[in-house]
Amino acid sequence: MNQNDENEYDNDDLVRRLRELPAERVPSAVVWQRIAAELQQPRQPLPVVVTPSMLRPVVHREPRHWPWYAGAAAAVLALVGTVALWLPQDRPRVASPLQAQANALTHEYRLAIATIPQDSVPAELMPALQELDASAGDIRQAIDQSPQAGFLLGQLQRTYALRLELTRQGLSGAGLST
Repeated sequence: MNQNDENEYDNDDLVRRLRELPAERVPSAVVWQRIAAELQQPRQPLPVVVTPSMLRPVVHREPRHWPWYAGAAAAVLALVGTVALWLPQDRPRVASPLQAQANALTHEYRLAIATIPQDSVPAELMPALQELDASAGDIRQAIDQSPQAGFLLGQLQRTYALRLELTRQGLSGAGLST
């Protein structure tokens, strides 16, 4: 807030003072010529004064803080490394060849089952079919836990074959073709 804010509608005094200000002055041509002449003259180098204190060799003192910084950095690095080793590593699992074969076998089995009408399977066979499906699921879990156990693939194949054969027998007994 300034002194003119008290009465914002009384600007006559301000206008009068503005009119009393001197008009803009333009330097004469002589001034411009002198400036141009000074710009064209080469500059004289400034004399350099060398004192005896400048001639002494400069002693560089090593900062004494760097060992602390290095120690702190090593401690942080050790802490991060230790924590990284303790945390569980979630790496993407690559399917083993056995798992890939089991996946392909399961895909083919599901395609074959999809072609068979499941609602026409006799009710007395349903508990056995459900038991075979549960066994196939257990074998798949065992393959996931032990991807080097090749005998499990044979077990899975036999279980799927038995499931398909039992379904076909049930349909042929009911008079339906597969």
